Amino acid sequence: MKASGIRKLILSLCMFFMASISQAGPFDDGTVTGTLVLGNAQLLGEDYTVIGLGSGYFVTDGLQLGLDVNFWTGGRSSVYEVTPKITYVYKNKSSVNPYAGMFYNRTFIEGYEDSNSLGYRLGFYTPIGDNAYFGIGGVYSELLDCTDTAIYSCSSTYTEFSVIFTF
Repeated sequence: MKASGIRKLILSLCMFFMASISQAGPFDDGTVTGTLVLGNAQLLGEDYTVIGLGSGYFVTDGLQLGLDVNFWTGGRSSVYEVTPKITYVYKNKSSVNPYAGMFYNRTFIEGYEDSNSLGYRLGFYTPIGDNAYFGIGGVYSELLDCTDTAIYSCSSTYTEFSVIFTF
């Protein structure tokens, strides 16, 4: 999939979710979320800046379906990821809302074979504004059909930080 195709997919999803906006609570049925990603990563001995966008929709109270797209810049190879995900956020009256989720990730690396992985994440969200939440958690991801190579390790565990916005 080319970058222009990814941009069209993101725009289409945003338009779909924006048409579904309601006055629901932050993790209630009908709530739309947007996510911005800024981070760093290494691949093939090179440092990359990771920039991403995500969108989600709560199909029922606490249960979100979403899609993230990340672009890696700064290295020789073009890299981007497409990640459909499902997340459950446990809503409660405190300011800490635990979450658990699963995801599928497809990674495209220019000049290399595409890779697929499955993973899960655990963490919590806490409010940082009227419609903004800070998330911190742990992620485990495992490549499918993997053999350890100089390019990839078959699994990874890392800490994630996120900021989500509800609409």
